This record gives sequence, structure tokens and C-alpha cells, in this order.
Amino acid sequence: MASAHVDTFARDRLPPPEALPEILLDQPFLRFPDTLNCAGELLDRHVAEGHGARACLRTPDGTAWSYAELQDRANRIAQVLVHELGLVSGNRVLLRAPNNPMMAACWYGVVKAGGIAVGSMPLLRAAELKQIIDKAEISHALCDLRLIDELRAAAAGCPTLRQIRCFHNDDPEGLEAAMARHDGRFANVATAADDVCLIAFTSGTTGKPKGTMHFHRDVMAACACWPAQVLRAQADDVFIGSPPLAFTFGLGGLLHFPMSVGASAVLVERVSPPELLDAVLKTGATVLFTAPTSYRAMALAQPGGRLPPNRLRKCVSAGEALPAATRALWKAASGIEIIDGIGSTELLHIFISADEHEARAGATGKVVPGYVACIMDAEGRPLPPGQVGALAVKGPTGCKYLDDPRQAIYVRDGWNYTGDAYRLDDDGYFHFQSRTDDLIVSAGYNIGGPEVEEALLRHPAVAECGVIGVPDAERGQIVKAFVVLKSGHAAGDAMVQALQAHVKQTIAPYKYPRAVEFRASLPRTETGKLQRFKLRAGG
Repeated sequence: MASAHVDTFARDRLPPPEALPEILLDQPFLRFPDTLNCAGELLDRHVAEGHGARACLRTPDGTAWSYAELQDRANRIAQVLVHELGLVSGNRVLLRAPNNPMMAACWYGVVKAGGIAVGSMPLLRAAELKQIIDKAEISHALCDLRLIDELRAAAAGCPTLRQIRCFHNDDPEGLEAAMARHDGRFANVATAADDVCLIAFTSGTTGKPKGTMHFHRDVMAACACWPAQVLRAQADDVFIGSPPLAFTFGLGGLLHFPMSVGASAVLVERVSPPELLDAVLKTGATVLFTAPTSYRAMALAQPGGRLPPNRLRKCVSAGEALPAATRALWKAASGIEIIDGIGSTELLHIFISADEHEARAGATGKVVPGYVACIMDAEGRPLPPGQVGALAVKGPTGCKYLDDPRQAIYVRDGWNYTGDAYRLDDDGYFHFQSRTDDLIVSAGYNIGGPEVEEALLRHPAVAECGVIGVPDAERGQIVKAFVVLKSGHAAGDAMVQALQAHVKQTIAPYKYPRAVEFRASLPRTETGKLQRFKLRAGG
């Protein structure tokens, strides 16, 4: 189909056809027109259908934008980009802000104008921003004024970055002043369904971020699969959560998915577990997206182990494996069964999950309608149920790295290899074992770090933990645990022995941590994922 991009940078740097994954669009709900702008489908459609007055975006302080108000702001941003800043379709635009309505308006403004949105985590520093700007050859940036310092420092060494505009800025040169010069009427660029609309950079659990490209069609396919088939939210739901909009878990869960059904979302800038729970209670949120560590922290902080009265009805966990102990703890505190799921930046969102009625402790879930998955051996042959192997997935979305040789590692024989070791049971449920590069081989035994973490989390003294393998002359590797204790518990030899004994009594004794190190905190990404590579490096 004909691209609408004048700047063909992204299309020119897609992997060659033979390196792309097989795309499955055979389901009736995955049929899309050749010309498709996802901003029109997710935003403009509601206004055109007479629902412009519906609440769309909220903040904990009571601010609320309707669908019509968001459309007006997005249109004005598109007008500024095109008529004042010289954006042409296919240009890449860096977006930099915490989760707030203006960040969302910028995303839609860029996409309406045929640009490619490139989100950036608020905590990134200049050196990290420079890597993204250089890799994607960013030409424009829209930035919350509060985060401009690191962007300015990065821009000094980035010749492709020609235009920067700040919002939440009273200056005459600010984005709001420019928006006021326009009338809010903008005809979306008629992009092709397979024009790139976003480049999402991986969150850095390996220390080497990669740019993943997604089409307008991919965004709509992600909305048609897991949220429609598993989450099943309604137009009167109020979404809330902690993942940044720069992260595809947050972009889908807090922007695209609620808007796909005409619901509203609360965008929270400060998202520590206490602040997130306070916002949930204050705003009457009904659908919550956050990471397992946040669910655990919120549950542990409740007097009497129960949440105050609230309107929550669905709770979603992704980003890292959900321990059965955390699932049970949250259900005891809230009465709600967590909807677990595994997705990836490469595939845009969740592809294995189970709703609250079919959830099983210790299992991620079943394949989401629209996707297929299997467990592969080292030679790429499917394994039967009960055996551990590499998770491979196909569906309506798939990995398209931006000019990166690691495409050949992620995509093989048409399958997306997620880098996770899983086991499939006889009922079709997938059980996470470890990241394939986190498997610990000790004295001939294969040990999954998350299983040891799960056992440790069941000890009443453990707040959080991380488990890795470390070299050992005798065993090849031994299991080492990094443990953060709850308040009131003391580190020391007695605690080490207590934790080791507890693990031996909970799972196979050979899996116990032979080394234990106590920490005040663990290294995590901004999205809450444990950075085991930093633990292995001594960080």
C-alpha cells in the first residue's frame, strides 16, 4: 500500500522482508483498511459519533478533558508542528513528559500530522536521550518545561534535532502560545495502515535499548486483541496506573485501550505505590495497571491487610512475572484477582494472559485471541507440554527493530522469540520459568531465578528480592539472592540461615540461595522491572 510519508527514514530502515515475523491478520476483528490513521480511530471517531462531551483524560487534582477538548488540543499541536515548525510526514518527534494530558495531546498531534512519536522516559539523562535522538534521527521535540535541562544538554550534540518546543510554559515561545494562534481544525494525514506511527525504545533491562517500530495498524490490532478479548473494559470505566506513556505498557493501558472503548483515564505524574493508591481512592478509578512490586507494596502498607473502600474492579499486572505470593496478597487486600499478562515492546502489548475468572496462581495465562505461541527447543522445534523451552509468538504485531542486527536474534523462521523460558501445561496455560539469559545452571541443575524469588517472597521478613547466578569453581554457578527486608527485621547470619531454610522447605532444596546479600533497595527500570544485569555487574 502507498505510504503517506514524505520523509521515508523509517520505512527505509525496516528490516528486510525475509527478516520480518509472520503477521497474522486472519481474525474478523483484525481486518483494517489500507488507509488508516490511528488517531482518527481512537480520538476523532468518538467526537464524530456524538460523544465529544464524554470525559477522556483526568488528573488527580480534578482536571478533566473531554474527547472534544483533547481533539482540539491535538489538532492545534498538529497545526503548530506542520505550519510553524516545518514537520513533514514521516519526521520523528521526541516526546518528553511525565504522564499528563498535554503529553497525550502531543502524542495524538504528532500522529495526526503523519509524524512518528518517540516517547522518552522522564528519568533519562542527556547521554541516554542522545542515543535515542541519534538512532531515530529525531528532528523535532515536544517537552514538558520541567524536563528541559537534560534535553537541552543532549541537543547540543544532536545536529538532526532542529526544533524544540516546551509546554506547561507561559513563555511567548512556548507550545501553548503557539497553539493559541491556530483554530483547532486539522485534517489528519491519510497514512497507510503500514506507515510507522511510533518508535518505542526498550526499557533497558539488558542495558542496550533498541528502537522498535510499530504501524498505525499495529496500534489498532493491539486494541482489538487483549483489551477487547481479555480485559473487556466498558465506556464508564476509569483507568489509572503507574507505567509511563513512553513505555508501551503505559501507552496502551492508559491511553489507547481506554480510548478504544470511549472510557477515561487518570494520568498520574507521581506514581510511588502510596501516591498511586491515593489517586485510585481519590478519583474512583475502576481499572488499575501497575507492576507486581507495586501491588505488593500497596497491599503490605494497608492496616489490617485490607484496602479502604474503593471502586476498583479490574487490576492488571505486566512488565515482569507476577509471583503467586503477590497475587494472593493483593487478593486478600482488595478482593480482586489480578489479570496477569506478558507482552513486549517488540510486539507492542500483551499476547498471553488470563482474565480474572480463568487466572491460575503461578501461570501467566493462555494465548490471547489473535496470537499463537509455542515452546521451542534449542533447534527451533516445538516442545510438548511439561517441558521448558523458549517462548515463540506470532500474531498481528511483531518485532521490527530500527536498523538493528539484533532483529535476527528476536525473529527466527517467522516467530518472535521473546527471550523468556516458559513451560506449557496440559490445559494450555503458560508458566514463566525465567528469562532465557537468566537461567541458572548449578551442578547440572537448571534453576529459574523467579522461582527462588517466589519462595523468598513467602517469608514474612522479605519485602522484595532478586535472584541471579554467580560463577562458582565447583558448581559452575550458585544461586545468589539480593534481599530487601521489611522494617523491623535485622540482616545478619541468622537471617541468612532462616531464609535458606525457608527456601529449602518451600521448593526443591538444591534451589536454595547459597549466597545472600542484603540491600536497602534493588535496581529497577522506570517501569518497575528488576535489572538483573546490574546485580550481575555489582550494581
